[in-house]
Amino acid sequence: MQAVMLVAGKSTRTYPLTLTRPKPMLPIVNKPLIEHNLTQLKGVVDEVILIVGYRQEMIQAFLGDRWQDIKITYCEQKEQLGTGHAVLQVEPYIKDRFIVLNGDDIYSHQDMKKLTDFEGAALVKHVDDPSQYGVYAVDSTNRVLNLVEKPKTFIGTLTNIGCYIFSREIFTDLKTMPLSERGEYELTTAILSLALRKAFYVSPIEGFWLTNGFPWELLPTQEFFMREMTASSIKGEVEPGAVLKGPIEIGEETIVKAGSYLEGPVVIGKNCLIGPNCYIRKYTAIGDNCRIGHAVEIKNSIIMANTNVCHLSYVGDSVIGSEVNLGAGFISANVRHDQQKVLSSVKGKLFDTGMNKFGTIIADGVHTGVHTSVLPGRKIWPNQTTYPGQVVDRDLVGDNS
Repeated sequence: MQAVMLVAGKSTRTYPLTLTRPKPMLPIVNKPLIEHNLTQLKGVVDEVILIVGYRQEMIQAFLGDRWQDIKITYCEQKEQLGTGHAVLQVEPYIKDRFIVLNGDDIYSHQDMKKLTDFEGAALVKHVDDPSQYGVYAVDSTNRVLNLVEKPKTFIGTLTNIGCYIFSREIFTDLKTMPLSERGEYELTTAILSLALRKAFYVSPIEGFWLTNGFPWELLPTQEFFMREMTASSIKGEVEPGAVLKGPIEIGEETIVKAGSYLEGPVVIGKNCLIGPNCYIRKYTAIGDNCRIGHAVEIKNSIIMANTNVCHLSYVGDSVIGSEVNLGAGFISANVRHDQQKVLSSVKGKLFDTGMNKFGTIIADGVHTGVHTSVLPGRKIWPNQTTYPGQVVDRDLVGDNS
């Protein structure tokens, strides 16, 4: 069985993190997002064809031509003309039935395995308010009768989540699909065309579906996987006087200095220096070669590799890129005084993150001056700097936006 994973896009909604890397390489529990999907596909497929484009060299350098027992094949989408156009590119590679999945969401092994019972089907999820999704209308056997994007009138609650199984017959429909209103060739257009001439079914999910369309969604995805941690693995050095509670993973050559308090689940990579006297709270992952200084507190955050968080700083509910230096006394505010959900700007529009606690998104290479404070939901673009004592009350956007 083959799978096709769509990983070609620029992922502008996850800026500024994806200005310097493709979204599949964003770390969750210190593993790239793409590796989590490959883990779920293990035992379901023996080959994954990656439709690549934006910064594809980073994906290829990480995976090579094989990931564990799965063969990796690359197919370049040279023009970003939509999901239907992307899948059409792999026609020469496809042998028989094949799974197609979005590369920025994570689907469960059990649900993708269940798809293989069908010749043609889509994973769906029941949503109480499906008005912002693609929605399937089905008969009593779950055969698809219609598929409507963001329906204005109610047709059902079974929403499209971007994971399918097809036979080679889908290519007939892909070759004849018209352009959508937004000027792209949509895979859903071809699916409806196929479903109207041949039986195509929906398969409601029984496992999980983890979306990562916005940068703050990496945090609940990481929490989901960390909740499954039950045991500790300590490969580094923990000095006397440090306290470790709950499941903790510490990589080789990492030192946790005296007075530090780690409250798992927590994952720390290789060659890190933690402390002394810092507080690392649950659902935090710290990448390789990081330095976490004296009296630092980190909660529910992603700290990417080669980053320094200097003494007397607080990082809460945040995503911090690689090669970042947070100057002494850095503070990420993560709660609004009015107790409303935190808002964050994406492509010039304010979005409700749905989170009561959300700090900041800081891209690669940022250096902040001492005592910098960042208001909830604000983001800092790659390689930006702040003045000592600066309050970041709006996104700091660089020239590469």
